[in-house]
This record gives sequence, structure tokens and C-alpha cells, in this order.
Amino acid sequence: ARIGRILRLIKGAKGIRTLLFALMMSLPALFNIGLLLFLVMFIFSIFGMSNFAYVKHEAGIDDMFNFETFGNSMICLFQVTTSAGWDGLLLPILNRPPDCDLDKEHPGSGFKGDCGNPSVGIFFFVSYIIISFLIVVNMYIAIILENFSVATEESADPLSEDDFETFYEIWEKFDPDATQFIDYCKLADFADALEHPLRVPKPNTIELIAMDLPMVSGDRIHCLDILFAFTKRVLGDSGELDILRQQMEERFVASNPSKVSYEPITTTLRRKQEEVSAVVIQRAYRVRLARRGFICR
Repeated sequence: ARIGRILRLIKGAKGIRTLLFALMMSLPALFNIGLLLFLVMFIFSIFGMSNFAYVKHEAGIDDMFNFETFGNSMICLFQVTTSAGWDGLLLPILNRPPDCDLDKEHPGSGFKGDCGNPSVGIFFFVSYIIISFLIVVNMYIAIILENFSVATEESADPLSEDDFETFYEIWEKFDPDATQFIDYCKLADFADALEHPLRVPKPNTIELIAMDLPMVSGDRIHCLDILFAFTKRVLGDSGELDILRQQMEERFVASNPSKVSYEPITTTLRRKQEEVSAVVIQRAYRVRLARRGFICR
């Protein structure tokens, strides 16, 4: 999350943020595929130890890369998973007399000989390469590409998760006590402090009044009302706004369990209308007094 915030400051890093987001989306599926790959390697390691533990050390088979122990078998299969070096491991397994010794003793074991089993060896490597490299590894690539495609589509939307996170980060500066409200007098500065596309640059007084934002006692406005109004300004009127508002409220409640209940008593537009009406009434009253010969001070 912190890396994402740093990358948001770099306008040219949008592609990197999209890639990181796709990777984060892919992690659960990649973990499951990793477990599947480990299971395949485990099974083939046991099979390799049972059939190729005592083949002659030559070509790709040496003291490190062999099938004598489970650990060494896993190392060999990890190498084969990258589709590299499998031919060097297969070559000693293809040995038949006179290229190998059928009577060679192996201390600590009753097994004799260091010859391989060509048919079993070919089946072993062909099946493992098909399962691990051509299927499992390509599943990794497919999942990442699919999630990258989804992340790219989401980044092309007018609003993204980053925009909402930025909104809340700037909100914290104007509401340090986490009251979930800001004073109406701070609304213009807050709207101008936001980042594109939610930003409403100054002069923005008339536009903010026209949004008809609900106000509670003390001339305060709730965070969600402001966010929804600014979102509606970006997306325009559509049938999905009600669903979007519900999702925003659910997400807000999830991050703020102590949501404050409130009852609006007026709106920014109605407040402006009341102020204009008061000015008109006062002006008419002064004119009336002036006509009667009174001096209005």
C-alpha cells in the first residue's frame, strides 16, 4: 500500500501501479498453483528416486544433480521446470551396456548396477515437462495476463480505487479529529485540494452550491455526501449511481465502524436561496422605509 502511494506521486508510473495491482490480484491463485506444482514435483521426485537413484554420474548427473536423495531430486526437477538441462539429466538414464556396469556395487544398498531405464526415463521427463512447464507454468502466465487485463480495464475507468484512497487521505487533513464532517466554509478549499478527477478547482463556490449538498446543524457536511456528489459530477447521471452509492456506504462503514448518524436540516442550495431571499427582503424593507421618510442606518 505504501509503495502504491509513492507511485501515485509519479504521474508516469501509472503502468507500474497497474502491473503491481494485477500482481496483487493474482497472488491467491498463484499460491494455489504453487502448491499444485509442489505436489507434482513431490510425486515425480519420489518416482525418480525409485528408478534413477543409482545411474552413472555423467553429463548432467553429478554429486549435486541426481536422484539419490529427495532434496537432490527436487533440485533436478526445479531445473527441469525451467525447461533447461533436462537433456543432460536424461542422457545417463538412457545408458545400456556396454556404456554402464550392471554389476557395480553400491555400499549401503542391495542394488547393483548404474544403468538406466530408457523407456521409463523418456516417459518420466516427457510427462513432467508437459505437466510442469507446458501446463502449470503457463497457468501462472495466463492468470497474471488475465488479471493485468482486468486491472488495465479498471485503470481506464474515470474513477479508480486510488482516487477514492486519495480522497480519504486529503479528507484526514481537513478532519483531523475524524468527526466525519467538515465545516461548510472549508468545502471550497477541500474541493480545490483534491486530485484529478475529483478535484473541483477554484473558483468553485457556485458549482458547489449547485451540488445541493445536505447540511446538518452547525453548517457541517458529511464525508459520504461530498464524495458521492463529486463522484456524480465525474460519472454523470446513470442508473448505476444508486448501486455505486450503496457500495461506497458499505466500504465506508467497513473502514469506519463507528459511523455517525445524522439528520440533514438544509442543503447548500437551499442555504444560498435563504441568504438571497434575506438580502432581497432586507433591501425591500429599506426601500419601504426610505419612501416613508425614514433614514435606514
